[in-house]
This record gives sequence, C-alpha cells and structure tokens, in this order.
Amino acid sequence: MAERVLEVTNLTKRFGGFVALDTVSIHLDRGERLGLIGPNGSGKTTMINCISGALFNDDGSVVFNGQDITSMPAHQRAHLGIARSFQIPRPFKSMTVLENLCVPLEYAAWERAGHRHIGEQAMEILGTVKLADRAHDNSAGLTQVDMRKLELARALAAKPTLLVSDEAMAGLSSSEVDEILEILMVLNNEGVAVIMIEHIMRAVMRFSERIVVLDAGKKIAEGSPTEVIQDREVERAYLGE
Repeated sequence: MAERVLEVTNLTKRFGGFVALDTVSIHLDRGERLGLIGPNGSGKTTMINCISGALFNDDGSVVFNGQDITSMPAHQRAHLGIARSFQIPRPFKSMTVLENLCVPLEYAAWERAGHRHIGEQAMEILGTVKLADRAHDNSAGLTQVDMRKLELARALAAKPTLLVSDEAMAGLSSSEVDEILEILMVLNNEGVAVIMIEHIMRAVMRFSERIVVLDAGKKIAEGSPTEVIQDREVERAYLGE
C-alpha cells in the first residue's frame, strides 16, 4: 500500500452564509500527481488555502505525513514540507534570481537542507528549472514564463514533500506550458507529490495520475483522467445541461 502524505477529511469552510467547501475529502499518496479542477467558484482555491494554512477550515481535518496540522499556521506547514506556487508571481524584485531562492532555503528549509551551502543548493534548483543562466539577473526583468519558473523554484527551495501548483501555466503559450509541465514532471520524479490546480485541460490530463473535480464546494467526481472526462456530472458542471 502506498504511503499517504496528505489526508483531508470532511473539509468545510464558510464565509458568512456562503459555504465554499462542503465536507470535501481528498487524499494524496507520496510522490503522486493529483489534478484538482472545477469551474470558477467551485472551491479549488479555498481548498488549497486550507491545505497550505492561508485559511483555517471550520470543520474537518488536514493530516500531513501522519500529523494533524488542521490548526497549524502556514509558516509551520512550510517547515514541515508543504510548498505552494502562486498564479501571480511576487518575487523580491530588488533581489537577483539567486537571492530570491536563498530566502526560502534559509528560513523555510534549513532543517531539511542538510545545512549545505545555500548558494550551491540555490544554483542546483535553478538548474532544475532551467534558470541557471539568469541567476545573477534582477528578478524584475524576467519574462512571464521565466517568472513562473522562478515561482516554482522558490517553492522548491522550501524542500517540499508536497507542492501545490496553483495556475502555474495561466496565460502561457503552448510551448511555454510544455516547459512548465516538463519541470513539474522532473520534480515529481524526484519524489515530490504535486497537486495541480489548472484550467488548461491538456496540461491537467497529461500530468495527472488522478483527478478530483469540485463544483459549488462539493466533490462531484474522482478518478483517472479518462474516467473523469467521461463523467456526466463533470460534463454538466462545465457545459450545463
């Protein structure tokens, strides 16, 4: 039996009278690739905010590597090995690309980084995301796709067991989407479990081993990409009756 890295049980989150998540349960095995999809407003971002600690759920539980982290703040979850990349990258624009990686390496991953020289580790990560040649460039001058690569690199610098990739490919060209997909595959092959939130269905179908579909705060489908794409409830959620 595969080792479970994440167990989310009956997660519920309300904003006043609005129920953004209604008793949703998902799980993720170590090294697994999970796609999380659904129409706008379905609860995807609320779900990953509750997993990463940006929000606290009202009911239910979040267990990471066997430890209940439901009430744990975001920075402590990062120390345990949960990292997240954001749809809109916000690097430290006064810093170089390399310096942007040194911050999470020193403050989020020091205990898991083996206390090796931070600069060496940062360069290794930049090599993984194909940004080594931009290491000493100011981050404010990066192209859109290189900014997304840096965002992934900063998440990786936290030495995660679980990476949440939030719309990492939004607005990119087809070839740029393939570049980001290749990077995510490399990270996954190194043992990092990945939750991908993405509207580009080609990318989700190609990357995911399993897909969970949310609609109006509820889980309406779960299975392989082939099973999910043929599900009538999923078709109804995206296309209507």
